[in-house]
Amino acid sequence: MARRKRREEEHENHERWLVSYADFITLLFAFFVVMYAISSVNEGKYRVLSDALTNAFKNTTGQSGGQPIAVIQGSPPIPPRPIARADKLPDARKAVQREKMKNVADDIMNALQPLVAQGKVRLLETSRGVTIEINDSILFPLGQAKLQPASISAMLAIATVLAQSDFPITIEGHTDNVPISTPQFPSNWELSAMRATTVLRLFNDGGVGAERLTAIGYGDTRPVETNTTAEGRARNRRVSILIDSNRPEEPTEIAAREAAAAR
Repeated sequence: MARRKRREEEHENHERWLVSYADFITLLFAFFVVMYAISSVNEGKYRVLSDALTNAFKNTTGQSGGQPIAVIQGSPPIPPRPIARADKLPDARKAVQREKMKNVADDIMNALQPLVAQGKVRLLETSRGVTIEINDSILFPLGQAKLQPASISAMLAIATVLAQSDFPITIEGHTDNVPISTPQFPSNWELSAMRATTVLRLFNDGGVGAERLTAIGYGDTRPVETNTTAEGRARNRRVSILIDSNRPEEPTEIAAREAAAAR
């Protein structure tokens, strides 16, 4: 009878839920430990990934204060190359160029001294070289592009001086804004271009190499004085001869240059 009573007491034990509760707490603790461990690993991975992307887009090393670098996948870094310009000559060569240009200008000034004294010819020094500005009243009849006989000797004197140098020559024709419309010259464009070409042909006949000569017609687009007065229009009708101190640079095809740089 006593044994039966003991079994009933064991059956009615109300503390057994603590076992299940303890198991649950243990599992819950293990779950949070695992979650914490996973979150810590991901945070480190994300930090590494973030640093790598930042360094890649900034082209820098991963260390603070490091020098910027550019890395090309599969090939060594290519150092930057300076862009060569025709006007960036060594100092010694520049000095020689200036001396030659000065001698050419002095010779032309001496050859055209009477016309310079009359104000018909001006010599201007520019950043590109020397420009001889000739009033077209001593070169061409009004509205025509044939040289007057009296001006041919002056142009041949200039050609003789230029033939002894190797500078590129650009001949520019300019007019006033008075319209012209003839079968030969529909506009001032044609008149100015033909006048420049006429001087070019004379220079070539006087010994200046054709490869050094260029003729351009500007019409009335580049006046140096107002076109509202007779004096200003007379000043704008001119032929300018530019003696260029810069040698033409050798052209380089852009596509070929980029392909060579990529190799």
